Amino acid sequence: MLNQKIADLRKDYKLASLDERDVAPYPLQQFEKWWQDATTGEVEEPNAMTLATSTPDGHPSARIVLLKGFDEEGFVFFTNYESRKGQELALNPHVSLLFFWRELERQVRIEGTVSKASAGISNDYYNSRPVGSRIGAIASPQSKVIPGRTFLEEQVDQVARQYAQATPQRPDYWGGYVVKPSVVEFWQGRSSRLHDRILYTLMPGGSWKIERLAP
Repeated sequence: MLNQKIADLRKDYKLASLDERDVAPYPLQQFEKWWQDATTGEVEEPNAMTLATSTPDGHPSARIVLLKGFDEEGFVFFTNYESRKGQELALNPHVSLLFFWRELERQVRIEGTVSKASAGISNDYYNSRPVGSRIGAIASPQSKVIPGRTFLEEQVDQVARQYAQATPQRPDYWGGYVVKPSVVEFWQGRSSRLHDRILYTLMPGGSWKIERLAP
């Protein structure tokens, strides 16, 4: 079962440290600080994040989606509401997000609940996308079994012809979600696997408790 070549793969993390006495009092402020580091550094696709969902009876699934905004209301991404993740979110709003910024030796783990973004937010983002992406969102029956690539290309061609003289409009089955965090963990890699882990937990009344976790 153990593959020694795989087991021997390791990296010692030495770039930075993280102390609970130095972090911001609110997780969004700390995320903003690390986000600036990620976007001004050499991190490729810093907005790529793992989204984990599950069915009501606990069967999990995860995939990479792209962060499209964040503020005090939460973290925003967009997808097809009828996809597998959309169906799971409709039945179980509890989710987890994970950012891994390898170049900075950092992770951010977020737990919270999800709700649909407003139609205005979804329309604004959809209309900002390249035309090809807008057409793809209409044409693709996301997560459904299809007979082959040709089927998908034919669907795209059909929608493209439909909108040859018009602007594609956002379909009702596509739009945004907002993840409202209740737990946020900031992980900074350290030497010998003695990593720094700072946990923010939302308390009754809206305050945040800050604690250090063992690596």
